[in-house]
Amino acid sequence: MSQEGTQAIRRAVAILTRIARATEDAPATLSAIATSFDLPKSTVHRILKSLTDTDLATYDPVTRRYGIGLLCYELGLAVTDRVVDIAGLRSLPERLARKTGITAYLMRRSGLEAVCLAKAEGTSVIRVMPVDVGQRRLLGAGAGATALLSELGDADVERVLAAIKPELGQYADLTVENIRQNVAKARAAGYAISDRQVYSSTFGLGMCIPASVGPPGFAVSLAAYGPDATPENVREWISVMSSEIARFRDERA
Repeated sequence: MSQEGTQAIRRAVAILTRIARATEDAPATLSAIATSFDLPKSTVHRILKSLTDTDLATYDPVTRRYGIGLLCYELGLAVTDRVVDIAGLRSLPERLARKTGITAYLMRRSGLEAVCLAKAEGTSVIRVMPVDVGQRRLLGAGAGATALLSELGDADVERVLAAIKPELGQYADLTVENIRQNVAKARAAGYAISDRQVYSSTFGLGMCIPASVGPPGFAVSLAAYGPDATPENVREWISVMSSEIARFRDERA
């Protein structure tokens, strides 16, 4: 394959990833996508046209926004059961939400990001849902994403931090330095905490799923309304998360 062909594929994958990360504040429009990659609109439009023609992406002419197409979902079905036992791992966030009363997530490391694979809502009066299934977060942005980042070696962590630094301005209080500090704390404690750094009213707790329990590169996390994260509650959530991961390990032994 020619160098131009390889570059086109890389750009298409990057644009699909950008579409998957779209939010109300960062919609996947032609202008926004072109700005994200510093590419001419004509180039981005050609790639988007190819993606929509093949059903890898969708386009809404009313909002002028792009979305992930049905073919992406269909391709994902071919991977899930054969490569990763997602069905088994789904029980972890469900148990955590049931026992803590707050929203729980299953996250997977994917390049420079963490992608949400499953979500279980809790029963608390104020429910916090900072990420939805299929959405992606930069590694280090949130408790689950920080736990996943902490699994990497020092050189890889620094490579990730250098790559994501230009995009950290979208978060409430997230810098390269406090991500680095969060990673160090996560390694020492065995769990990661994100205290109102991604969103000003959200507290997060994340813990990696050991390779002895499931495939590498997975984590579970909890998201709570900031004022609910009292020291007593946080200790309880850590205990529940640790015990549920241990229970899951014993069941699969």
